[in-house]
Amino acid sequence: MSKPLSEVRIDEIKPLSVLSPSGEVVNADDVPNLSDDQLKELMRRMVFTRTWDQRAVSLSRQGRLGFFAPVSGQEASMIGSGFALDKEDWVCPGYRDMPQLVWHGLPLYQAFLYSRGHQHGGQIPEGVNVLLPQIIIGAQIVQAPGVAMGLKRRGKKNISIAYTGDGGSSQGDFYEGMNFAGAFKLPCVFFVQNNGYAISTPRAKQTMAETIAQKAVAAGIRGVQVDGMDVLAVYKAVSEARAFALEGVPTLIEAITYRFGPHSMSGDDPSKYRTKEESGDWELRDPLVRFRTYLTGKGLWSEEEENKVIEEAKEHVSEQIKKAEETAKMTVPGLIDTMFETTPAHMEEQKAWFAGKGGK
Repeated sequence: MSKPLSEVRIDEIKPLSVLSPSGEVVNADDVPNLSDDQLKELMRRMVFTRTWDQRAVSLSRQGRLGFFAPVSGQEASMIGSGFALDKEDWVCPGYRDMPQLVWHGLPLYQAFLYSRGHQHGGQIPEGVNVLLPQIIIGAQIVQAPGVAMGLKRRGKKNISIAYTGDGGSSQGDFYEGMNFAGAFKLPCVFFVQNNGYAISTPRAKQTMAETIAQKAVAAGIRGVQVDGMDVLAVYKAVSEARAFALEGVPTLIEAITYRFGPHSMSGDDPSKYRTKEESGDWELRDPLVRFRTYLTGKGLWSEEEENKVIEEAKEHVSEQIKKAEETAKMTVPGLIDTMFETTPAHMEEQKAWFAGKGGK
């Protein structure tokens, strides 16, 4: 376990690592207690997510998706953190966090519908404990403590986790959410995926703080930094944070990671603000390569197994985008029905008017 906050010096905050970029164990004491099947499942999910991401980028270029934020490079932080959660925990995401939602139970075709702006993309199935991805930067950071307060008052042994990027940590909501969680000792975790840029603004121009993790000190909660390209380290950090949260001690986790692609498929050009040398250095830390090397050395993974997962992912993405595209188009009357359990009389009049115009 990490030191209590009262014993932590800011200059002691350093990234937790389990695996080196070459896939060797560098911190044997922090290797999480996972079975061989669990280790393979972590790899399967990362490979599946990388393949899905690559396919989604292509779909976006074809005009078959709306807003889409690529995730390649961040699989370890997304998959490792989600794997440490209980099914009854709540995920409060930002717009890049679709993998966490899908692996927590949201059908992929609904993730595609959300990207396409369809109302049913936001119709979360019963029993899937996720909120809609926030487009407002940092808004999920104040939602998560609210969810955690509800869990605490109901006596649930579960947590909420809020995901944001380094840009979200520069928002006023960031401190407000952490302060509320700390003051009320809520079962809450704040997970910052520090990929170096808030769209095009480098972290160094956002804050003078040496680390984002140390911002936890001001809120009186735990602050942890982790190597976000190391799936085992991320799993370890979130598992510990979850245990602390259940005891009423929230945690801020800063995962140092990198997005290989653009901020979004909506016109961003990372070559305008990132150098080839920088991107090349980070590609040497690819989370899939690192974990693949580790598992291969343990005799748990092979090229054949990986190719099988890639083909399964391609097939699943094709099925799910087809299902999204075959979903009936929205109508104004249908949208009104979605918004109200009991439709007010004046809205019924509007429904009738739009129905007379063909529903558009």
